[in-house]
Amino acid sequence: MELILKEDVLNLGFKDDLVKVKPGYGRNYLIPQGKAVLATVSAKKVLAENLKQRAFKEEKVINEAKALGEKLAAVEMKISSKVGTGDKLFGSVTAADVEAAFAAQGHTVERKCISLPGRIIKRLGKYEASLRLHREVVIQFPFEIVPDKSK
Repeated sequence: MELILKEDVLNLGFKDDLVKVKPGYGRNYLIPQGKAVLATVSAKKVLAENLKQRAFKEEKVINEAKALGEKLAAVEMKISSKVGTGDKLFGSVTAADVEAAFAAQGHTVERKCISLPGRIIKRLGKYEASLRLHREVVIQFPFEIVPDKSK
């Protein structure tokens, strides 16, 4: 079943993508939730026209996302967390913690755009995560998890 996505769907595609899914997934979830429409001939023509009109604007957005990505990649980020024996953390560091660290430095980043290695981190050390700023702009940024000094 071919569908045109009306919004970004995690692990499937981005808005205005033409995707093939199993009929049950499309009929029972994507279409009733308003996340997609059937890819009929007329819908494909409308989509092509919309994409053509949006191409120029999209280039400006991509350039802005790249500039922001370069600025965010240069940010030195240290996330403090409580530590148990050795280098194991009490709890874990998730995308929400990384989002909060960006917010503390004055940058607004959506949590769903942050991808951590293994989704959660349970040890001290240096890590690298990816941040999707746009469908075509993904940056890698380093961060470090350090022990919390306040007791």
